Amino acid sequence: MLIYNAEIHTLDSRGVIANGWIETENSKIKAIGEGAPAEIPEGSINAQGGLLMPGFIDAHTHLGIIEDGLDFEGDDCNESTDPFTPQMRAIDGINPFDRCFEEARMRGITAAASSPGSANPCGGEIAALKTNGRRVDDMLIKKCGIKFALGENPKNVYNGREETPITRMAITALIREGLYKARRYVHDMDSYYSDSENYDPPEYDIKCEALMPLLERKIKAFFHCHRADDICTAMRIASEFALDPVIIHGTEGHKIADIIAEEKIPVICGPLMCDRCKPEMRGLELKNAAVLHENGVKIAICTDHTVTPVQYLPLSAQTAIKGGLSFDEAVKTITVYPAEILGIDDVTGSLREDKDADLQLYRKGDNPLDLMCEPVLVMVSGEICRREV
Repeated sequence: MLIYNAEIHTLDSRGVIANGWIETENSKIKAIGEGAPAEIPEGSINAQGGLLMPGFIDAHTHLGIIEDGLDFEGDDCNESTDPFTPQMRAIDGINPFDRCFEEARMRGITAAASSPGSANPCGGEIAALKTNGRRVDDMLIKKCGIKFALGENPKNVYNGREETPITRMAITALIREGLYKARRYVHDMDSYYSDSENYDPPEYDIKCEALMPLLERKIKAFFHCHRADDICTAMRIASEFALDPVIIHGTEGHKIADIIAEEKIPVICGPLMCDRCKPEMRGLELKNAAVLHENGVKIAICTDHTVTPVQYLPLSAQTAIKGGLSFDEAVKTITVYPAEILGIDDVTGSLREDKDADLQLYRKGDNPLDLMCEPVLVMVSGEICRREV
């Protein structure tokens, strides 16, 4: 497939190509060039000066794991029978036939992270997915991290059941206990493999097994936290166990933006298009993303789908512009920055040869973040999912 006569926003080192072309082959970008292509094969697409850019990425959702239009039967987000469940995997609860995947694709969202919920101090493994496919295994880009939750959500769930944890102290203690057990498990495994004559292997523990890649920094620790004090607790845990942390929500990040910047921890901001629906969201401000960025924090914008429907991700980025973020930075918060935060920037998030052909095309003059705009072409891994040109 060749797309030519396009204003290409690569969001890579090549920047903006005022008049260029992209050739795709199978699932990949084969070549990118300036000016007119040497040859225009039959079936090529004339962009007519339109804006060609990477597909959008939603860095934090519950896409497919909380199904549209269903209550308990389609809600597989929280295994709240046990407060510490790192062994849970989002991919085992995601229904790729949920119609919200199609709504995401139609709005140019080609990838998303789908996560267990925040009922538990540790909820399980997050999956970064393409939004096109019929089998989640084929849609999977990467198992990118373990979900932890601090603050109000675990407190409410377990207080209502009169079980531990009901305080922030207990939430953190449970996380710390689980990580210490996993660290000990790794030590015992290492001892066995280095000297099996004198050491027995530890008894298999599925929770510790799930946390081993986290302690080895092969995957990241994603901390759900809204309040500034909970963000600091996440930093404390991450420092104690040498984790690679990411803050999800970070609603009061603007209060401690300089501290977050010093720790070099990225923040996935959102949802932005919602009310202050619970006490720990009283600090919600539209300026949050802009203040974090101004202090040097890497940020992404998310919908937290189903809180805000996933197709409103571009509008959420535009909301951050209203809060003081520049247009160019807002675009990056739903393309290249989430790809970097999720650890999938080698595959998607920008346009470059050998990356996946995840791209979208807008008519000339369209604003890709505008509520009334929709792409006229969407490709996910080289497959055309929407075409109106």
